[in-house]
Amino acid sequence: MIARLLTVVLVVLATSALGNETQIRKALEPKLGGGKIEGVQPAPVAGLWEVRVRTSDGSQRLLYTDPAGAYVIQGSIYDVRTDRDLTEERIRKLNAIKFEALPLDLAVKIQRGNGKRVLAMFSDPYCPACRQFERALAEVDDITIYVFMYPVIRPENADHSRAVWCSPDRAKAWLELAAAQRPKVPEAGARCANPVDKLLEAGRKLGVNSTPTLFLTNGERLTGGLAADDLKDLLDRSATARR
Repeated sequence: MIARLLTVVLVVLATSALGNETQIRKALEPKLGGGKIEGVQPAPVAGLWEVRVRTSDGSQRLLYTDPAGAYVIQGSIYDVRTDRDLTEERIRKLNAIKFEALPLDLAVKIQRGNGKRVLAMFSDPYCPACRQFERALAEVDDITIYVFMYPVIRPENADHSRAVWCSPDRAKAWLELAAAQRPKVPEAGARCANPVDKLLEAGRKLGVNSTPTLFLTNGERLTGGLAADDLKDLLDRSATARR
């Protein structure tokens, strides 16, 4: 009798959830400007539903709504008890990739210490946020950074990134261009075979539409820079998750 009752309860709950999802899709999808709803599920806050939307540029974003899809909330759900941005964490997981699938052979590799902390990033040497993030990176020890040169802020200066690849010490040339107080353009010139055009295409396929875009070894992506301590924590947790 109890087993039968539990079965009935589960069926009712499943039917209710399906009804909510259908209603939410019907109400919201016409309002998304071409975006497609890829999933609907209960949000971490009781009474709200999470709506996962695939945008026209291929990335995923989250919206929150009531069970009828009558109201939409754009923004983050922040857990003050644990000091965590639950929305950001969820988006990182949704947009995760296989780290090994990145074109690491086309990256400028920078290593300090034992290199156990590993990070890949799409970066433009003339992006103000990227240059600021380079200062945070300089404070992180035991790190390996794979830099995918992504000159989209000032495309007219793309040859400066190409010249980094043509330099005898690519790591040094990158840091002098992207991290120094004033950019120092490499003297090597840009005539050698270089991967910049391939990286621009790879970035577009990955939906990289801002710099810096970071990839952790567990495949999660982050948009924008971080403080050094926050970055260390994320890199260490990412490494632990892969074991």
